[in-house]
Amino acid sequence: MKTTTAPPPVNAYDSPRINELLGKLRTGKNKLLSFGQTNAKTAKNELESYILYLSPAQQNSKGTNICPAAEHCIKACLNKAGLAGVYSSIINSRIAKTEPYIRDRQIFADLLLKEISKLYVKAVNTGAKIAVRLNGTSDLDLIAILKNRTGVDILETYGVTLQDSAPGLIFYDYTKLIGKVRKYAGTKYTLTFSYQPGNESECLEALSLGCNVAAVFRKDLPASYFGAQVVDGDSSDIVMLEESAKILGLKAKGPAKRDASGFVIDP
Repeated sequence: MKTTTAPPPVNAYDSPRINELLGKLRTGKNKLLSFGQTNAKTAKNELESYILYLSPAQQNSKGTNICPAAEHCIKACLNKAGLAGVYSSIINSRIAKTEPYIRDRQIFADLLLKEISKLYVKAVNTGAKIAVRLNGTSDLDLIAILKNRTGVDILETYGVTLQDSAPGLIFYDYTKLIGKVRKYAGTKYTLTFSYQPGNESECLEALSLGCNVAAVFRKDLPASYFGAQVVDGDSSDIVMLEESAKILGLKAKGPAKRDASGFVIDP
């Protein structure tokens, strides 16, 4: 009797579909940066906004951790919140965007810089400011990576602040890395530090540097936390550009609703 063996499982990071999406990125048919209307919060922004969604933590072909301080929020990760928790195509797209960073960082940097440059031209031609969030589901220092790989300091070349009269790109992000907060304090890169269990002293340091701190609450937002005023961080991403030294209160979403690690706060 003839026996057959089952085909080997397809590597999730090297499947035909992922490689097809990679090809579309390299030819420019697909983009690294997603239009902000694809995100429930950036869709509320008054500014035209773009966001880079990568496959978080170690979800890539080499197991490289692109969220170095994510030990408390991996299970509650927003990578599978909203439509991403429904459509596998969204997860595949994020994997395909991450693999160039993992496999050939120079190609990734060149592609990203090209998209950023085009957005800057659009901003100047329309006399507008465009918001760019480089870490939608990651925590990388892409400002430094682009400068090291391409020689272009995107903050100096394309960056403006919300208060500037000139058009250009407003770069902003969330981070759990206090070193990034220290490095970019007072620059054209607006960072909001994220609370997680054990980083309370770093939250206080971030507040002292004028940085907002994001904290996820299970129910109603308190009036204050860590001695700072709590504002509604879900109203839009632009809140972090308008406020300073505040707690950006966020409501638990997706898997975070079931979090028991302490990442989601029960005030």
